[in-house]
Amino acid sequence: MKVYLGLGSNLGNREETINRAVEMLSGQIGPLVKRSSFYYSEPWGFESANDFCNICASFETQLSPEELLLVTQDIEKQLGRTQKSVNKEYHDRTIDIDILIYEGVNMCTEKLTIPHPEMAKRAFMMVPLSEIMQENA
Repeated sequence: MKVYLGLGSNLGNREETINRAVEMLSGQIGPLVKRSSFYYSEPWGFESANDFCNICASFETQLSPEELLLVTQDIEKQLGRTQKSVNKEYHDRTIDIDILIYEGVNMCTEKLTIPHPEMAKRAFMMVPLSEIMQENA
């Protein structure tokens, strides 16, 4: 199945961290299909002096959505993420990997909602996502 992920960073070498995350993802979840250009934006939902760098990327995967979530969270930890956003309290982070769309899946559990419930409100997700989806059309 094809999955679309959003990746963002606002600490350290943002572009290098995102590139490393894409490499790790393609090695652990399946081949990279497309990736967007870098998209730069101010923090969303909290105040910080550190702007974000974001991309969206699509991959082919055989993992279930739940397995995919575990892999993305493990990669975040390996790349230095120390805390998750809880109850919409956001903070600076070395890497954030969100599952935006998982083809053929609509789900809402305590740990995972697909499609991503906030994505339509966030230009830093929608602009890069539309870039790779237009290329796939």
